[in-house]
Amino acid sequence: MTVSGHGEAATSPLAASVGLTDTDLIAMYRTVALARAIDERMWILNRAGRIPFVISGQGHEGAQVGLAWPLRHEHDWIAPFYRSIATCLTFGMTARDLMLAQYAKGVDPSSGGRQMPGHYGHVRNHLVSVSSPVATQILHAVGIALAAKIRGLDQVAVAIMGEGSSNQGDVHEALNFAGIHKLPFVFIVENNGYAISVPVEKELSVPDVADRASGYGMPGVVVDGTDVLACYRAGREAIDRARHGEGPTLIEAKVTRLTAHSSDDQQTKYRSESDLEEGKAHDPVPIFRAQLRDAGVLTDEIEAELATGIKALVDDATDHAEAEPDPDPATALDWVYAERWPGESVPPWHVEGGAATGTATDGGAG
Repeated sequence: MTVSGHGEAATSPLAASVGLTDTDLIAMYRTVALARAIDERMWILNRAGRIPFVISGQGHEGAQVGLAWPLRHEHDWIAPFYRSIATCLTFGMTARDLMLAQYAKGVDPSSGGRQMPGHYGHVRNHLVSVSSPVATQILHAVGIALAAKIRGLDQVAVAIMGEGSSNQGDVHEALNFAGIHKLPFVFIVENNGYAISVPVEKELSVPDVADRASGYGMPGVVVDGTDVLACYRAGREAIDRARHGEGPTLIEAKVTRLTAHSSDDQQTKYRSESDLEEGKAHDPVPIFRAQLRDAGVLTDEIEAELATGIKALVDDATDHAEAEPDPDPATALDWVYAERWPGESVPPWHVEGGAATGTATDGGAG
């Protein structure tokens, strides 16, 4: 991406410090700002009764963009979580894709309108759709990493979740297996201090989730999630390690949650006014903006052009999703059961034409 008045080859000391160009930094800022704009539009649509549910990534955008930026698009794999709006944008999904999922439209690439809002996925971009039980996606990502190693591919698989989800048993199984087999895997924990309403001091018996990494024989890294370029460095190092056969890494990004857990939550019931104000001081959008401005990378002209383009994208995504048809009810059972059977005979519970087939003699259900 080249913004007017900013050449492709320009490299400030800030960009050079992380091996990028100024154009890269502007593209990163654009993704952070676009994720925030989409997120804010989702809340407006929810409050207007246009979409049913929002689970926000506000406060997580800087960490998500920085950590996902070094991955190879349509090559590596990500198993995201419900706050991964900026991650999905960084890895190839569009504003239209995300809004179609919120509206649960028939052409929604995440699931054709079958998943909850926020359960993003995309086949071409190797984004594995998450399901409602938290932390299950880590097993999928570790399985993908195992397959890549067996096949001799240089793919890296990433799983992302919050610190509350990191306490699930699936995480232990996945990290233990990944550590033993030195899989090309990166585990990212976006620690915003709350598992819905439960504060972090009641979730963890150690100061950092990353402290647990040593028990699995892998590095544990804590990074400031408001610092986009620090996240980029941490992500690049972990991804390079994984790609070169050196095994997995656990990265914990300390972020802030600027909204309630979801549109159905009232966080003022369990968060103090001072806590909420403190959270605003760690908003990655103005922090990254100020960093780029101080470095002379982001000018008034560039920022105005970006803002105009982002607004147009969000408006287009909203209008597009509004205009698309809802899923056809006749397709409700599609992809619920396998349609190609591994054996020679069709199982008695085969669904055909919208009704289950089978008889009492073959064990089927009518």
